[in-house]
Amino acid sequence: MNAPLPVQVLKQHLIDPEICIRCNTCEETCPVDAITHDSNNYVVDPDMCNGCMACVPPCPTGSIDNWRLVLRADAYSVQDQLGWEELPLEKALPATPDTGGGVEPAAVVPDAAAPSPAPATSFSQAGASVPPWSAAHPYVNLYTHKTPMTATVVGNYRVTGADTESDIHHIVLDFGELPFPVLEGQSIGILPPGVDAQGRPHHARQYSLASPRDGERAGYNNLSLTVKRVTEDHGGGAAHGVCSNYLCDLAKNDTVQVIGPFGHTFLMPNHPRANLIMICTGTGSAPMRAMTERYRRRIGTGENGRLMLFFGARTERELPYFGPLMKLPRDFIDINLALSREPGQPKRYVQDLIRERGPQVRDLLSDRNTCIYVCGLKGMEVGVLDALRDVTVQSGQDWSILHDVLRREGRLHFETY
Repeated sequence: MNAPLPVQVLKQHLIDPEICIRCNTCEETCPVDAITHDSNNYVVDPDMCNGCMACVPPCPTGSIDNWRLVLRADAYSVQDQLGWEELPLEKALPATPDTGGGVEPAAVVPDAAAPSPAPATSFSQAGASVPPWSAAHPYVNLYTHKTPMTATVVGNYRVTGADTESDIHHIVLDFGELPFPVLEGQSIGILPPGVDAQGRPHHARQYSLASPRDGERAGYNNLSLTVKRVTEDHGGGAAHGVCSNYLCDLAKNDTVQVIGPFGHTFLMPNHPRANLIMICTGTGSAPMRAMTERYRRRIGTGENGRLMLFFGARTERELPYFGPLMKLPRDFIDINLALSREPGQPKRYVQDLIRERGPQVRDLLSDRNTCIYVCGLKGMEVGVLDALRDVTVQSGQDWSILHDVLRREGRLHFETY
């Protein structure tokens, strides 16, 4: 007789709420808009997800990479997932009779209702999903929402002019005797105290490290963050950033709850004479400061390659770390400042300076030891890519080919928000 039709099984994509730090990267990346969120969780709609995996590489925590085999009829709904505090345990699937009188596991068959894969979004196309080949091995998710680490504030300094609206702080956290290994380009999560409007504890906010792997103070178990006090939203309306204001108001010897570290791709190369092109705006300078300081501590060893920095801000007074940056030796780092609101000067953005320094940028791009890092507002991605394309085309090269090589070799990275 005919064998029974296999039972339809779905490999359902789920997000672990215990690890997720609500950075919104997955929702921005998903090419079919299958990911949504509320004030509690980020979730995946089983009726829309096509398993294209575009959201997995950019996730800094790995919370996105979770799967459960379920009967399609019993798939976890969006509403189910929004109410979760932790992932459900794996369930055993029902069995179907085989032709010999025994039983066999339910078969996984294609879901005819699932949409066909869509092309990746500009986010996944822009940068690499792998680290440079020589990057050191990162540790991730050592401390979670349920088991946070307590750090002590040992410094909190404003690093923009006191007369400017841009209130940016350099905050140093010490971890005492407990291990918290980090690398340049990684980030941590801060758990602000208190509850939200629904009475739930605040979710963690993510901040990039501004210090190198051996500590803000070399040889110490500490790190630093670059935090801007948020007082308005992107539209210019009044807003109160829960975590940014909490951090900017911290005093020495206060304690904070920390989770992480996060990030396994936005890492600097670890082989001798690697070159870095760093492009940033505002607090996007944090990972660039970490990488630059790593190189500064190696001056004289012969290990360093060339450093080229494109740094954008409205004015010099609103540019974080302007004083220390200007004290760095000119033969150590090639600094290019793009100021868009400096009185008496024309507006200039990082992409303008990349084009102006075209020959020098092309020279670095021609070297397989060069890695490019871009950090700042999401809107800068297109401008930076256009400028790199223009510089490449002017030299008679095909940007699409070079772009693919940079991504495939982990040499072009974006961390935008």
